[in-house]
Amino acid sequence: MAKYFLGSERKKKSNESSPESGEPVFLAIGKIRKPHGLRGELVLEVLTDFPECIIPGKMIYLGENKESHLIQSIREKGKNHLIAFERFPDLDSVEKLRNAYVYIVASSLPSLPNSEYYHHELLGLSVYTEEGENIGTIEEILTTGANDVYVLTSGREDKQELLIPAIESVVLEVDLANRKMIVKLQEWK
Repeated sequence: MAKYFLGSERKKKSNESSPESGEPVFLAIGKIRKPHGLRGELVLEVLTDFPECIIPGKMIYLGENKESHLIQSIREKGKNHLIAFERFPDLDSVEKLRNAYVYIVASSLPSLPNSEYYHHELLGLSVYTEEGENIGTIEEILTTGANDVYVLTSGREDKQELLIPAIESVVLEVDLANRKMIVKLQEWK
Protein backbone atom coordinates (compact mmCIF):
# COMPACT_ATOMS: atom_id res chain seq x y z
CA MET A 1 0.00 0.00 0.00
CA ALA A 2 2.54 2.63 1.08
CA LYS A 3 6.24 2.67 0.41
CA TYR A 4 8.58 3.61 3.23
CA PHE A 5 10.97 6.39 2.40
CA LEU A 6 11.61 8.54 5.43
CA GLY A 7 13.65 7.71 8.49
CA SER A 8 11.84 6.80 11.66
CA GLU A 9 12.69 10.18 13.16
CA ARG A 10 10.80 11.86 10.31
CA LYS A 11 7.59 9.89 9.81
CA LYS A 12 5.37 12.36 11.62
CA LYS A 13 3.62 15.13 9.76
CA SER A 14 5.81 18.21 9.60
CA ASN A 15 5.01 21.79 8.73
CA GLU A 16 8.62 22.55 7.66
CA SER A 17 7.78 22.70 3.97
CA SER A 18 4.61 21.92 2.15
CA PRO A 19 3.57 21.64 -1.46
CA GLU A 20 0.88 24.25 -0.85
CA SER A 21 3.47 26.89 0.05
CA GLY A 22 5.33 26.41 -3.23
CA GLU A 23 8.52 25.47 -1.40
CA PRO A 24 10.22 22.16 -2.16
CA VAL A 25 9.45 19.23 0.12
CA PHE A 26 12.65 17.75 1.57
CA LEU A 27 12.82 14.11 2.62
CA ALA A 28 15.40 12.65 4.98
CA ILE A 29 17.19 9.78 3.27
CA GLY A 30 20.07 9.38 5.70
CA LYS A 31 21.97 10.64 8.68
CA ILE A 32 25.68 11.41 8.86
CA ARG A 33 27.10 9.54 11.84
CA LYS A 34 30.81 10.44 11.94
CA PRO A 35 33.88 11.15 9.81
CA HIS A 36 35.78 8.16 8.42
CA GLY A 37 39.47 8.35 7.58
CA LEU A 38 41.45 11.42 6.55
CA ARG A 39 40.05 12.09 3.06
CA GLY A 40 36.70 13.63 3.97
CA GLU A 41 34.54 10.52 3.90
CA LEU A 42 31.62 10.22 6.30
CA VAL A 43 29.70 7.26 7.69
CA LEU A 44 26.13 7.53 6.39
CA GLU A 45 23.23 5.68 8.00
CA VAL A 46 20.76 5.15 5.16
CA LEU A 47 17.11 5.79 6.15
CA THR A 48 15.42 4.89 2.88
CA ASP A 49 14.15 1.84 1.07
CA PHE A 50 15.64 3.36 -2.08
CA PRO A 51 19.41 3.69 -1.50
CA GLU A 52 19.83 3.77 -5.27
CA CYS A 53 18.76 7.43 -5.14
CA ILE A 54 22.07 8.23 -3.40
CA ILE A 55 24.55 8.28 -6.29
CA PRO A 56 27.66 10.25 -7.29
CA GLY A 57 26.78 13.47 -9.07
CA LYS A 58 23.41 13.79 -7.30
CA MET A 59 22.54 16.97 -5.43
CA ILE A 60 21.61 16.42 -1.79
CA TYR A 61 20.91 18.80 1.08
CA LEU A 62 22.55 18.70 4.50
CA GLY A 63 21.46 19.76 7.96
CA GLU A 64 18.70 22.01 9.21
CA ASN A 65 19.58 24.74 6.70
CA LYS A 66 19.44 22.22 3.85
CA GLU A 67 22.71 23.38 2.27
CA SER A 68 23.13 21.88 -1.20
CA HIS A 69 26.09 19.58 -1.88
CA LEU A 70 27.10 17.32 -4.74
CA ILE A 71 27.90 13.69 -3.93
CA GLN A 72 31.44 12.88 -5.05
CA SER A 73 31.43 9.20 -4.09
CA ILE A 74 29.46 6.65 -2.12
CA ARG A 75 30.16 3.02 -1.26
CA GLU A 76 28.80 0.38 1.08
CA LYS A 77 30.62 -0.28 4.33
CA GLY A 78 28.90 -2.96 6.41
CA LYS A 79 25.36 -1.89 7.24
CA ASN A 80 26.21 1.75 6.48
CA HIS A 81 27.69 3.65 3.54
CA LEU A 82 30.73 5.88 3.18
CA ILE A 83 29.94 9.13 1.39
CA ALA A 84 32.11 12.03 0.24
CA PHE A 85 31.14 15.48 -1.02
CA GLU A 86 33.00 17.70 -3.47
CA ARG A 87 33.48 20.65 -1.09
CA PHE A 88 34.81 18.62 1.83
CA PRO A 89 38.26 17.22 0.95
CA ASP A 90 39.56 16.30 4.41
CA LEU A 91 38.75 15.27 7.97
CA ASP A 92 38.75 18.81 9.37
CA SER A 93 36.17 20.05 6.85
CA VAL A 94 33.67 17.24 7.51
CA GLU A 95 33.69 17.17 11.31
CA LYS A 96 30.92 19.81 11.44
CA LEU A 97 28.59 17.45 9.51
CA ARG A 98 28.43 14.89 12.31
CA ASN A 99 24.77 13.92 13.07
CA ALA A 100 23.38 16.02 10.19
CA TYR A 101 20.44 14.64 8.24
CA VAL A 102 20.82 14.14 4.49
CA TYR A 103 17.83 15.22 2.38
CA ILE A 104 16.65 15.05 -1.20
CA VAL A 105 13.84 16.99 -2.86
CA ALA A 106 10.68 14.87 -3.04
CA SER A 107 10.17 15.69 -6.72
CA SER A 108 13.36 13.75 -7.53
CA LEU A 109 11.90 10.43 -6.29
CA PRO A 110 11.22 7.63 -8.76
CA SER A 111 7.58 7.05 -9.72
CA LEU A 112 5.76 4.21 -7.97
CA PRO A 113 3.28 1.73 -9.47
CA ASN A 114 -0.44 2.41 -9.09
CA SER A 115 -1.81 1.96 -5.56
CA GLU A 116 1.62 2.50 -3.99
CA TYR A 117 2.45 5.75 -2.21
CA TYR A 118 5.32 7.34 -0.39
CA HIS A 119 4.64 8.09 3.26
CA HIS A 120 5.04 11.82 2.76
CA GLU A 121 2.18 11.71 0.23
CA LEU A 122 -0.18 10.17 2.79
CA LEU A 123 0.67 12.32 5.80
CA GLY A 124 -1.99 14.97 6.28
CA LEU A 125 -4.71 13.20 4.26
CA SER A 126 -8.24 13.52 5.62
CA VAL A 127 -9.74 10.09 6.24
CA TYR A 128 -13.41 9.29 5.65
CA THR A 129 -15.54 6.22 6.23
CA GLU A 130 -17.50 4.62 3.37
CA GLU A 131 -20.50 6.56 4.65
CA GLY A 132 -18.68 9.89 4.25
CA GLU A 133 -17.91 10.61 7.92
CA ASN A 134 -14.61 12.44 8.45
CA ILE A 135 -12.81 10.42 11.14
CA GLY A 136 -9.51 12.27 11.25
CA THR A 137 -6.21 13.15 9.61
CA ILE A 138 -3.17 10.91 9.09
CA GLU A 139 -0.57 12.33 11.46
CA GLU A 140 1.90 9.45 11.64
CA ILE A 141 2.66 6.16 9.92
CA LEU A 142 3.91 3.20 11.93
CA THR A 143 5.94 0.58 10.10
CA THR A 144 5.20 -2.87 11.48
CA GLY A 145 6.27 -6.31 10.32
CA ALA A 146 3.05 -7.17 8.50
CA ASN A 147 1.77 -3.81 7.23
CA ASP A 148 1.91 -0.11 7.93
CA VAL A 149 -0.54 1.43 10.39
CA TYR A 150 -1.92 4.94 9.90
CA VAL A 151 -2.27 6.97 13.09
CA LEU A 152 -5.21 9.36 12.78
CA THR A 153 -5.93 12.28 15.04
CA SER A 154 -9.63 13.05 15.18
CA GLY A 155 -10.95 16.56 14.75
CA ARG A 156 -12.69 16.31 18.11
CA GLU A 157 -11.59 18.26 21.16
CA ASP A 158 -10.15 15.18 22.87
CA LYS A 159 -7.83 14.60 19.84
CA GLN A 160 -8.42 10.87 20.16
CA GLU A 161 -6.06 8.69 18.10
CA LEU A 162 -7.42 6.05 15.77
CA LEU A 163 -5.25 3.31 14.24
CA ILE A 164 -6.03 2.17 10.70
CA PRO A 165 -4.18 -0.83 9.20
CA ALA A 166 -2.85 -0.16 5.70
CA ILE A 167 -4.39 -3.20 4.05
CA GLU A 168 -6.53 -3.46 0.92
CA SER A 169 -9.65 -4.63 2.76
CA VAL A 170 -9.56 -1.48 4.94
CA VAL A 171 -8.16 1.24 2.66
CA LEU A 172 -10.68 1.47 -0.17
CA GLU A 173 -9.49 4.59 -1.97
CA VAL A 174 -6.63 7.09 -1.88
CA ASP A 175 -7.26 10.39 -3.65
CA LEU A 176 -4.06 12.43 -3.46
CA ALA A 177 -5.45 15.22 -5.66
CA ASN A 178 -8.24 15.88 -3.15
CA ARG A 179 -6.08 14.94 -0.13
CA LYS A 180 -8.44 12.24 1.16
CA MET A 181 -8.60 8.54 1.90
CA ILE A 182 -11.71 6.38 2.21
CA VAL A 183 -11.62 3.44 4.62
CA LYS A 184 -13.85 0.61 5.76
CA LEU A 185 -13.77 0.52 9.54
CA GLN A 186 -13.26 -2.91 11.04
CA GLU A 187 -15.78 -4.43 13.41
CA TRP A 188 -14.06 -6.33 16.19
CA LYS A 189 -15.98 -9.09 17.91
